[in-house]
Amino acid sequence: MGVKGFVEGGIASIVAGCSTHPLDLIKVRMQLQGEAHAPNPSLHHLRPALAFHPGAVHGSIHVPPPPPPARVGPIALGVRIFQQEGVTALFSGISATVLRQTLYSTTRMGLYDVFKQKLTDPNTGNMPLSRKIGAGLISGAIGAAVGNPADVAMVRMQADGRLPAAQRRNYTSVVDAITRMAKQEGVTSLWRGSSLTVNRAMLVTASQLASYDQFKEMILEKGVMRDGLGTHVTASFAAGFVAAVASNPVDVIKTRVMNMKVEAGAEPPYRGALDCALKTVKAEGPMALYKGFIPTISRQGPFTVVLFVTLEQVRKLLKDF
Repeated sequence: MGVKGFVEGGIASIVAGCSTHPLDLIKVRMQLQGEAHAPNPSLHHLRPALAFHPGAVHGSIHVPPPPPPARVGPIALGVRIFQQEGVTALFSGISATVLRQTLYSTTRMGLYDVFKQKLTDPNTGNMPLSRKIGAGLISGAIGAAVGNPADVAMVRMQADGRLPAAQRRNYTSVVDAITRMAKQEGVTSLWRGSSLTVNRAMLVTASQLASYDQFKEMILEKGVMRDGLGTHVTASFAAGFVAAVASNPVDVIKTRVMNMKVEAGAEPPYRGALDCALKTVKAEGPMALYKGFIPTISRQGPFTVVLFVTLEQVRKLLKDF
């Protein structure tokens, strides 16, 4: 019975992850807007045409720095990615998404299902909200630790298109990304930002899975709707909103820490999660922690709906197994 929960959760997660991947990519790009050390692809180093060697300084051309690029909304950003990078860019890193959902979401949803079976009151058939939250916190933490390498690869692959061509990593697949990261930056780089990933996953899993079960039980108990598609969609969208509000600040910091470039012998842009949070708030204000919230909720809502609607259908198909 326990293995069945992992299979059901894994199938539903992969379907949901792939179907909402472009929204996730836009969210990542928006979360990286405004970084103080972010490269500006429009900047070019100019020197006079008659300079005979790179060290020539006389008569150099002084070009005033261009204004910082304007921050754009999710729709405008999506259109820009489509126009500048092509439609396939909206699916950059989808192999990492599949691997991430296979590792992270399969683990967290399978474990949550195991805890749910163990902690549900056999007499009432209900599980108290506090136990649901506890089960979600533990399941999310373990799932995030397992899936962190795929998470780092996914963030980097999604963010690559915003870099100047010379600075892009150009990973060909999630396997290439993980292999190169391990060789060039060390195996520990695969768990960069893992504390943030774990914290985010605990918040998402506890808020998403626990609130879905809670909303679903409330709808059925009050007789608002019967157990069916309408109930599943309503409860899952509400759960997606709760998860987006709870996780967005951690998600912004996680994205920035995972995406940062660490050059050999150079000081990294961020020394850790707290340093990243402080620098972000100082440079961009507290609301920077909710940067990308519209695409987050735009993605988290549909993701959660697809996740739980698919999960309910998969459970029906596999009920006799």
